[in-house]
Amino acid sequence: MSRSWTTAVLTVAALVIVSTPLVWLLGSPDAGQLTGASVQAATGVAALVWALFQRATDGSGSARRSRDRSVAVATGRAEAEDGGIASTGVRRPAGAPGGSARAERTGDAVARGEGSRASTGVDFGE
Repeated sequence: MSRSWTTAVLTVAALVIVSTPLVWLLGSPDAGQLTGASVQAATGVAALVWALFQRATDGSGSARRSRDRSVAVATGRAEAEDGGIASTGVRRPAGAPGGSARAERTGDAVARGEGSRASTGVDFGE
């Protein structure tokens, strides 16, 4: 889930959870209103827990830390010409945040022409 969607779900869940006590503050609810408010609160808590869980994992159960780890495995062939860049591994811009990077069984990278570059492993760019 993207960061913007996670933030949106967290915000809505927090609003739903906070708005529930308003039912009791605005009057004396009957049994139906009390049940509705309870369902609303449970839904808000469930959405909040779900969004927090989505933020912590990538769906496979393993922790998601994309900014800390980059992996390229079994990639294909890449070609660059006339100043282009061909990379079949991990490519990070210079000055990007650190973290581990791994490239395994990458494909061929070919550069032709002046100023062209090719990389099959970990490339921290210029």
